[in-house]
Amino acid sequence: MTAAYSANIQGRRRWRSMFAGLVALAAGLLSTSPAQAQLRVDISGVGATQYPIAVADFANNQAAQSVAEIIRADLSRSGQFQLINTNGSTLDVNSTVEPNDWRNRGADYLAYGSVTQDGGQYTVQYRLIDTVNKNEMDAIAFAGSEKELRRVSHQIADRIYEKITGVRGVFSTRIAYVLQNGNNYELQIADADGQNPQVMLRSQQPIISPAWSPDGSKIAYVSFETEKPVVYVQTLATGKREPVANFKGNNSAPAWAPDGQQLAVVLSRDGISQIYTINADGSGLRRIMRSPLIDTEPTFSPDGSSLVFTSDRGGNPQIYEVPVNGGDARRITYNGSYNISPEVSPDGNNLVYITRRNGAYRVAIQDMATGSEQLLTNGSDDQSPSFAPNGMQVLYSSNQGGRSVLAVTSVDGRVRQTLSSLNGKVREPTWGPFTN
Repeated sequence: MTAAYSANIQGRRRWRSMFAGLVALAAGLLSTSPAQAQLRVDISGVGATQYPIAVADFANNQAAQSVAEIIRADLSRSGQFQLINTNGSTLDVNSTVEPNDWRNRGADYLAYGSVTQDGGQYTVQYRLIDTVNKNEMDAIAFAGSEKELRRVSHQIADRIYEKITGVRGVFSTRIAYVLQNGNNYELQIADADGQNPQVMLRSQQPIISPAWSPDGSKIAYVSFETEKPVVYVQTLATGKREPVANFKGNNSAPAWAPDGQQLAVVLSRDGISQIYTINADGSGLRRIMRSPLIDTEPTFSPDGSSLVFTSDRGGNPQIYEVPVNGGDARRITYNGSYNISPEVSPDGNNLVYITRRNGAYRVAIQDMATGSEQLLTNGSDDQSPSFAPNGMQVLYSSNQGGRSVLAVTSVDGRVRQTLSSLNGKVREPTWGPFTN
């Protein structure tokens, strides 16, 4: 381990994830092999509103049972659905359903369907019934291979969630995070429930700062394989990667513009870490502003007009906003003396970040219009918050019982999930975008 790396790790402990992008890190061999460690999900709390729903066992195929189980698990994890016991009832997509029977069991909604197989191709058909109004809310068929049945199940759960709540579901989206086992590090991508993990990058030294492109086809990250931190962009489908910021000094903290054509990066090429924008092919470098102190952790506003970032220019780390074309920075966090790791919600209405209160690092959310703040977590060491693409949940890493795990909280703080790695520490999470 180099002296520069050790010094930077000490700095990260002092400044937490605010200066994560400044750490000199190492990357390693590319891989798209399946990861060995699955994640276990523990749920606590319920939403302010819960919708009673029965998801009957799907019919006609051995794989049908797992489809219904995944749908139930997705809806349960949201904390917004009360699952009604179906008592092992199996319904074919063409079954005659009596809404009053299910209403009397306590279900306002009923989902059911069939799975059929033709060679290696599976067809999943499903229906959603409103038992109160006695009408069909949704009916659709999906096709795919056996390996795609989990994805199809998530898509059905997304449709149920949206039909009932009016908000787009995120069960079929993906997350990225770093898994550490001893001195081995992996950049992994998994389903939003932590299952089906795939290794995109392996290294014997740390990996941080993964950032999804807006279309979900690429990930930017920081690598130290050339003895200095360099920002790379990797195409997930092919594994091909290219250096996009390889200047003198540190190259760190990549963040994609909403149009996917540019990234914001933090560079120390002029002596102190400052924010720049650069085209996704590495051309067109432009400095956003000049500051006498460190500016880092940039993230674009949803409309791409401004950058929200962390700076200690006021004496303590706080969060600021600056027009992407340059200009004066405006401070936007005033609660507490230590606020870092900002991300703006997809609708631009809220800001999530890490705040230090009474020595504990917790996830907070702030209304961008009013400045009102709510603490979402009660942990002692929470880091790296990331909004779900529908803005309803926040993914973050947390130290719980001496272990670093992934966790999810609803934006009102009422429902929390812990995605515990069975073997290793999980860090640097980021929630991927909608891709369909």
